[in-house]
Amino acid sequence: MTDSVVDCLAESDREGAADALDQLAAAPPEDRQDTLQSLQSLAADRPDRLAPVADALAAFLDDEDRAVRLSAAKLFVALADSDPEVVVGVVAALADRLGDDTEFYYVRARSAEALGYVALEHPTEIATPDVLADLRVGLAFDEPEVREKLAKALECVALGDPDRLRHHVGNLTDRLDDDVELVRYHLCTSLAVLACVHPETTAEADDALVDRLDDDSEHVRGRAAEALGALDRSDADVSVPREVLADLTDGPDFAARRAAFALGERVDADPKPGSVISIRATTDEAIAGITTPEADGECAHCGLDLPETGPPMCPRCGAPQ
Repeated sequence: MTDSVVDCLAESDREGAADALDQLAAAPPEDRQDTLQSLQSLAADRPDRLAPVADALAAFLDDEDRAVRLSAAKLFVALADSDPEVVVGVVAALADRLGDDTEFYYVRARSAEALGYVALEHPTEIATPDVLADLRVGLAFDEPEVREKLAKALECVALGDPDRLRHHVGNLTDRLDDDVELVRYHLCTSLAVLACVHPETTAEADDALVDRLDDDSEHVRGRAAEALGALDRSDADVSVPREVLADLTDGPDFAARRAAFALGERVDADPKPGSVISIRATTDEAIAGITTPEADGECAHCGLDLPETGPPMCPRCGAPQ
C-alpha cells in the first residue's frame, strides 16, 4: 500500500495516487501511519508532487487513530516548510486540529507549526480571529511543547504581516517570562518585529522587554535589546537602560550586536539589526543556537534536566537528544 502511493506520486500519477489514498483510508492504522511517514521526505524535496492530493491527505488529520493524525500533521509541517502554497487549501483542517482542546497535544503542536509556516507567506489565510484566539489562549494553558509551537506560529504571523498582531501586544507580553526558552524567544521576536513596524502600540511592552535583558538565553536577550532599540529610535515614549545594554555588549555576539544597536552604536552586520528583514534573516541562526544540545544535559527544547546517561529523546517533550 505504501509503495503504491509513493510510486504514483513519484510518477506524477494523480489519479493513481488518489485511488491509492482512498484505499489507504480503509487499511490498518499501521499502514496509514507508515505511508504518511514515508511521504515526509517527498514533501520536503518535491512538494509539487503532493499538491494534487493535498485535500486527500488532509482527511487523515481527522483519522480515528491518534498516531495517524500525528503523522498527517507532521507531513503538513514538512510540506508547509517546503512550499506553503500547497498547504493553503487545507488551512481549515489544520485549524480544526489546533482548536480541538480534546486533541492529543502533539497533534495540536504540529498543526500550529504547519499553520505558522503558511503564515510566513500567506498571513491573511492564517491570522483569522479564531486562529489567533486559539494561539493566544493556548500560550497560557497548553503543554510546554505546544506553547513552543503556538509561539512560533505567532512569530510567523508577525513576520508575514505585522499588522495582524498590532493589537495583541499585551497577549504576547504576558508570556515573556515562560519557563521554555523557545517560547520566550519567539514572543520576543514577535515584539521586535512589532517594534519596528508599530512602535506606538508596542511601547506598552517596554518594561517586560527590559526584564528580558537579564534572560538566561542570549537570543532572548538579543531580541529584547533589538526591540528596545527600535522603540528608542521611534517617537514612542520609552527609555532604555543604557548600563544594562552596555554590559550586554561584552557578551555573546547575538546579544552584543543588538545591544550595541539599542545604544545607537555602529553594528557591523548585514543586514543590520532593527528591521523586519534582519529579524527574518537571522531567525534560523537563533533557533539553531537555542536548539543545539548543551553539554550540561539540559533539553534545549523544553529545559528539562537530563541525566548524563539519559534516553535518546527527552522524556517530557520527545525531542531527540
